[in-house]
This record gives sequence, C-alpha cells and structure tokens, in this order.
Amino acid sequence: MAIRHLSETVINRIAAGEVIERPASVVKELVENALDAGAARIEIATAGGGLSFIRVGDDGSGMDARDLALSVERHCTSKLSDDIDAIRSLGFRGEALPSIGSVGKLTIRSRTQGADSGHEIAVTGGRVSPVRPAAANRGTLVEVRDLFFATPARLKFMKGERAEAGAITETVRRTAIAFPQVRFTLSGSDRATLDLRACDSHEARVAQVIGREFADNALAIEAEREGVRLSGFASIPAFSRANSLHQYLYVNGRPVRDRWLAGALRGAYADVLPRDRHAVAALFLELDPALVDVNVHPAKADVRFRDPGLVRGLIVGSIREALARSGVRAATTGAAAMLAAFRPGGMEGGGVEGGGGFGEGPAPSFRGWQARPPASGGFDAAASFQRPLGFGETAQAVLEPGADARAGMAEAAPELTARPLGAARAQVHENYIVAQTGDSLIIVDQHAAHERLVYEALKQALSARAVPSQMLLLPEIVDLAEEDAGRLAGHGELLARFGLELERFGPGAVAVRATPSMLGAVDVPQLVRDLADEIAESDTVETLKERLDAIAATMACHGSVRSGRRLRPDEMNALLRQMEATPGSGTCNHGRPTYVELKLSDIERLFGRR
Repeated sequence: MAIRHLSETVINRIAAGEVIERPASVVKELVENALDAGAARIEIATAGGGLSFIRVGDDGSGMDARDLALSVERHCTSKLSDDIDAIRSLGFRGEALPSIGSVGKLTIRSRTQGADSGHEIAVTGGRVSPVRPAAANRGTLVEVRDLFFATPARLKFMKGERAEAGAITETVRRTAIAFPQVRFTLSGSDRATLDLRACDSHEARVAQVIGREFADNALAIEAEREGVRLSGFASIPAFSRANSLHQYLYVNGRPVRDRWLAGALRGAYADVLPRDRHAVAALFLELDPALVDVNVHPAKADVRFRDPGLVRGLIVGSIREALARSGVRAATTGAAAMLAAFRPGGMEGGGVEGGGGFGEGPAPSFRGWQARPPASGGFDAAASFQRPLGFGETAQAVLEPGADARAGMAEAAPELTARPLGAARAQVHENYIVAQTGDSLIIVDQHAAHERLVYEALKQALSARAVPSQMLLLPEIVDLAEEDAGRLAGHGELLARFGLELERFGPGAVAVRATPSMLGAVDVPQLVRDLADEIAESDTVETLKERLDAIAATMACHGSVRSGRRLRPDEMNALLRQMEATPGSGTCNHGRPTYVELKLSDIERLFGRR
C-alpha cells in the first residue's frame, strides 16, 4: 500500500482526538489561553453540557488580524520560543484552537487594546473563513457550537448533559484555585451560576472553591528543598473524603493529575487514614521549568519530574511535619454532626416541623422515648418530680449525687482545664471519657485513643533500630528478571534495615536469607516480587514498610485499653496528656476519630441560651 500525505483536516481531527476529549477539555484550553493573555476576568457560558454551546470571554490582551489568522493554524503560538525547556505558560503546543475548529463550529472575535475595532474568524469542521472586521470589546470572545458534529463517532461516547456540565464546573474550579486574582464566572441554561470573585490569596480562593469547612480543618504547608518549593493546604486526618476528587495539585500554576504527586500525598497520610479514605488538599509546587517536563501528553495533565524522589520526599516530609506540629486536633464536622443529632429535626421519626422551637405546632417526636407507666402503688406526692423544693437538707439531698455517681466523676483541676484536651470528669459506658476544658466539652473513645498511642510507640521503636529478622534454615531462591534482581540488590542495605536480607544469586535470581520476624510465616517469593514491582515503578520499598506497619497496628489494637474497662481519674488524665503529646492522635490506626469536641457556645445554643 502506497504512503501518502494526510489532509490538513484529517490531521487536525486526529490531533483533536487527543487534545479535545470532551467539552470540559475545550473549556480548559480556552480558559488557559485567556489566562496566558493576562485576563483579570473570565466569563464562561455553556448549554447542553457544552456539546451544543460554549462561550469563553476575557479582558486580556486580545489579537489583531494577523494573529487571529495564525491562531487557528496548528503549531502556531506566541507562548514558546526555541527553548522548549523554558515553558512558563499554560499553553504552548498551538493545537487547541485548530483542534476545536476541526470537530466543531468555532468563532473567535478579538480586539487589542488601543485598536479602533476588532476582527473575527470562523472555522467550521476544519474549513477556515477569512478574517473580517467585527465589533468587539477589548480581549477575546470564543464561541463553540455543535461540538463533535464533524466526528459523530466521538459524539456517541459523550455522557449525559448533567455529567458533562459537572465536568466543566470541576475544570473551572480546579483552574480557579491557582489564579485567585482572576474573577471566574460560569453560567448557562444547564447549570447554576458559579461566581468566583477575585481575592488576594490562595487561602481565600480555596475557601471559595472547596468550602469553609476545609479551611477550618486544614493545615498550612510551606517547605522548600533544593530549589523546589511547596505551599498550600492539607486536611487534618479527621477530615477526609471517600475519593480523591478533592485533591488539587499544581505544578508552576498548572493543574495536573500526576500519579507521583497523588502517590506522595497518599504516602503522607499512610499511617493516619484508612485505605478507603482520602485527604483533601490544595498543593502548589514551584520549580525551575527545566526540572519538569509538561510536554508528556497533548492534554498537558501529566508531568514528569527530573528528580521524582526529591518531589515525593518534600511532599511526604512537609505534610507529616505539619501533622506532627499541629498536635491533637479534631475535625469541626464531628461536632456539627453530633449537634445535628441532638436537634429534634436531626432525629428519626420526625421532630418539630419547620425547624422551630417547642411552641405551636406538632409535638416533637424523639426516637427511642417511651412514656413510663405509672407505679402500681398510686401517686406519691413526696416522690413526684413536680413537688416544690424546700430549702432544707431534705430538698438539698435530692440534688446531691449518690456515692455510685460520684465514683465515676473527677474534680476538674484549674491547671488541667487549660490543656487542649482538658481535665477528665467522668467515664460513661466504660468506654468514653468525658473531659472539660475552659470553653468546651470533650468526649474521648478510650480504646481508639490508646490504640493510636501504642501504635506510635511501636513505630518509634522500629525506626530507632533495625527491625529484628529471623534467619531461614535454607535460603529461599527467587527467580526474577535480571533487571528486577539488580534493583533489589541495589536496595539491599535499606531492605536489611527492615529485616529482609537478600543478595544476588546469579544473573536472574536473588537468595533471601532472613525475613522480618514480625511477619512470621510469609510467602517469600510473593513478597520479593511485590517489592521488585514497586521499586521498578516508584523506586521505593513502601510495600515492606506497609506490611510492618500493619503488624504494628494489629499489635497496637490488641495491646491497648479495651472497651469496657473502668479507668480511675488519674488514668483518664494520663491518657489525655499522652494524646496531647502524640502526633496524629486525633484519629486511630483505622482513621476513625478518637475524640469529639463540643464548644460551650454550641451546647448553650442547643438549650436555647443563645
């Protein structure tokens, strides 16, 4: 079969298959162009989930007639010189506008500052119309209609209107976080209007986009190592999500979805979050453009670092240091959920309709409440709770707790109530410690809290010295690919510190002579192959460390204070003091909260005092 040149239209449509995946891809490319043009305000409007209509307008520098004609030709860009290692803009490939015009109906209207009038160009299914004069405001207005009309096969794979509209919203939100000084407005017939006003800091924009709850439950991250700077915010362990969609990662202002960065973030929370929970974060990496390759894929969502180990270490180390520095801290959402459960409207079986008080209207219904049947002996005025109280010793005795009640209470020393977790006052249901601070009430799960304390002590003991190993009676020979055997041998010293002793055994095998004693009976070949795969992928030996941590977690669970054990006041206070001194004690090994804090103002609000 003879080789021939493809037509320009076919070339553009092939390129569009990589650059323009869905309507959200169009919005991403157009918004990035507006930002590169120095826009201070960007307005986006959509209809039909972006498939029928997309409009992006900005107040940036605009384009003249010549630039407008070049903008719809492939590989024409104003953002890149001959040095491809010095990419400092969001766009640089010059493929977005030609790709959009090849699969949809594209119209661009633009005017530069100081020009008397603007110009307009149209591209329909790859056919370019001549540039013509047009009325326009300063900046650029891009309209895209009937996206993928020229490629019906791609159109069939689009999701519903609501899903595509949601993807556009997420794209705008993700981009807006990196540019707080720019105002973003997203509207249309297929959505509620999103208006992100310009602000003066990333912190304010993060609160706008992710929510005030995240801002109240986040730690500030600030670190720098060998010219790589990391800043942003990461949630405390008690504030997590069921998926990773609330992780916003940026490299030199570019939103990215990079597996190295996602893996580093997961590793930073490995000891404090369960595997099915994910931290919330907005992290910004800044480094020399020559140290990162953003030209991996036309969509520019993937990046490659020249030194990925440095980047991973910076993220893991800085977040763990921030978690340790923050001390003991509970999520504000835990108290909010508890308060909602106390309110009548938050209980099953009804409540006060309309969310009012206990005035007119239906009587409140409390789940689990039953009227107490009258005593068989008839009414006793002396025992009635409605009797008038006198001022003598008899009346006072009614209010005095009995000996049994006093046994579970402790006096609140003034110096202890000033501590973060306060002074222990009581133990209820042999599992929950009730403590008092100067302005709050704290409820601690004694088993979960002590489990974290024991686990951290075990980890510290493991890191202070080499993990004890058990020698194998006969060395285990594991056959591997030659390159895998070489990688394992290269990490032999680190593996030995974790209790796994191995050495090369010929070109394509390793001999394992000892395994960590904590693991007990272990499938040595499977362990070695897992480690080889991990080293090949990420150049780490986290698999072995995770197994050891899992054993330590199990030991901590069985060695901690059990539910149902009665504690003395001094034991309860000792547990609170240890929690205050232990990093990560706000959650147990499984990621559950160890305590909940209720502010006195919230409690007073429950009783109508505020």
